[in-house]
Amino acid sequence: MAQAIISPLLERGENSSEKFFAVVRSLNSVQSFQENQTKWTSKIKVVSSDNSESRQAWEAPLILLAVKPQQLNMVKASLDSIKFQHTSTKPLLISILAGVSLKRLTEIFPTHNCVRVVPNTPCLVRKGLTALSWEKETNLDQVSKVKSLFNPISEVLELPESQLDSFLALTSSGPAYISLIVEALSDGAVASGLPRDLAYQLTNKMISGTLSLLEEKQMHPAELKDMVASPAGTTINAIRHLEMAGLRSALIEAVVSATETSRQLR
Repeated sequence: MAQAIISPLLERGENSSEKFFAVVRSLNSVQSFQENQTKWTSKIKVVSSDNSESRQAWEAPLILLAVKPQQLNMVKASLDSIKFQHTSTKPLLISILAGVSLKRLTEIFPTHNCVRVVPNTPCLVRKGLTALSWEKETNLDQVSKVKSLFNPISEVLELPESQLDSFLALTSSGPAYISLIVEALSDGAVASGLPRDLAYQLTNKMISGTLSLLEEKQMHPAELKDMVASPAGTTINAIRHLEMAGLRSALIEAVVSATETSRQLR
């Protein structure tokens, strides 16, 4: 995700690779980063967290924190030996850690202005959704910088932090729900006689076309469902089976469960 955020900045020529400095967990992670670099990120310097040079990253005016939430305490431990210089404006720290609250971020990084950002994986193809919230000390110029990072790859929304967990449960976890639905529908098509590759292709195009129809015509989902479901027809009988299997309830509970899990990460 960090590379997905950085690459568009480099592609537009606004910054050179030499201005970026990456710190990863271990030497194995350094190797993995180097193997997955694009032509835009190939000159970014990357070191492991146990390298003495890693402290340079914390002296930068803008830091993108993109570790797993479980690694946050490890990051905190690595900062204990660093003495930060006090400036009139605190440097900016952007966290994309799921569920980690602004309160906890400011406790761990008191020398930085913290912004909590929730992106989703479609950012990788520049069709993402990103929500952000920030602490009171963060100035408007810093907020503008955050937006400029995510605008090229997503639609950016400003939300109160209390809504970020629900946003995450729907938009960040959502691609996994949709992928499961795509796989299940494709399996059904294969069971009914279609070749596997064709089943995936048709399912993807059907979902893409349906979403475009809903968005461009500004239709309510129930309206489109009623258009397709004719009396005693194939569709209404299929919907009947989905309702009996509890599909609607399962999806509702999936979003609620993911929201609660995100809140527990705090």
